[in-house]
Amino acid sequence: MSELLTKMMPKEWGFATQAIHGDGTRVADGTGSLVPPIYQTSTFVFENVEQGARRFSGLEEGYAYTRLGNPTVQLLEEKIASLEGADSALAFGSGMAAISAVLLGMVKTGDHVLCSRSLYGCTFGLLKLMEERYQVEVSLIEMSDEETVRRAIRPNTTLIYLETPANPTLELIDLKMVSKVAKEKGICTAVDNTFLSPYLQRPIELGCDIVIHSATKYIGGHGDVVAGVIAGSHDMMQQIQITTQKDLGGILAPMDAFLLLRGLKTLALRMEQHNRSAQLVAEFLESHPLVSRVYYPGLSSFPQHELAKKQMDGFGGVIAFELTGGYEAAVHMLNRLKLCGLAVSLGDVDTLIQHPASMTHSGVPREERWKMGISDGLVRLSVGIEEVEDIMEDLRQAMEK
Repeated sequence: MSELLTKMMPKEWGFATQAIHGDGTRVADGTGSLVPPIYQTSTFVFENVEQGARRFSGLEEGYAYTRLGNPTVQLLEEKIASLEGADSALAFGSGMAAISAVLLGMVKTGDHVLCSRSLYGCTFGLLKLMEERYQVEVSLIEMSDEETVRRAIRPNTTLIYLETPANPTLELIDLKMVSKVAKEKGICTAVDNTFLSPYLQRPIELGCDIVIHSATKYIGGHGDVVAGVIAGSHDMMQQIQITTQKDLGGILAPMDAFLLLRGLKTLALRMEQHNRSAQLVAEFLESHPLVSRVYYPGLSSFPQHELAKKQMDGFGGVIAFELTGGYEAAVHMLNRLKLCGLAVSLGDVDTLIQHPASMTHSGVPREERWKMGISDGLVRLSVGIEEVEDIMEDLRQAMEK
């Protein structure tokens, strides 16, 4: 810990307090600043050659070069680790930089990666690239029960990679079940927790090893930053830090870390509103005669509703649904929206809506999309924090036309 930082956090603080105060770190530079400064610097000056040598060798704590560590970024990493119940965390320049660091840092040629069947399109693309160029074996399966997971594990399986809820179908995976099997076999588990944030789900508490976020989404929450974070044990984070983070260089800029720190202060409030509004919107959609199916864990009709109640502290702000008219109806509806923004991100205070088959998952072959449950008529909706009646009215008028 740098001499610039000091700690004062009791362990019994609740989530909202931790999200504001992190692990209790305060800047101790004599200014009394409530908000930590942005250390907008590329490098750090050493007192002498000996100090520089000690810092590069790891014998002395401190900063040397922002790609290797920065006080503003470190504050964010410590806060994320605190919220996820992890030993440490690392921050990256995008969600895909974080995902890439985990996959490339934990897997080598000849290894097997076992994945949940529904994955973000770019994650799927990276895994296919690793399969084709680096001879990494990849399997996508429906992890519905323990026996299915056990049968899919091979002697060379080194990583189980999951999305739950999955993008965009909201399919869930029992994290305690998967982590139990993985631990018996000595296999690492990594979970993309983007759709819920640590406020609603903490995979490490459920036995998993690494948690991943596209921090662009709920952690940032305001559509003004692109970033990624991972959290886990000190040894795993150090392994990734000294290899794929340091050498590939997909680091987070100090200004972006500042924006994420600011976003985290309102995470609990925002997630509560996302939850409340999404539940009402999902119920509205389920009752609409032009909607054939709604995917939302908060609905009693959702196949994994009981699992959602067991491992999640809320159902999140993302909904997927299909119109009775399929692709053509979806396109007509999307083009007639006035309030909901037609955009591919999620987790913003703004309500955003998109068409996965032609946007976020367009790079996934159609046959693979269908296996993931992504039909050509599927629509993904990220419910914002506007007045929920206005959101529903916008959807209603677009479908009626």
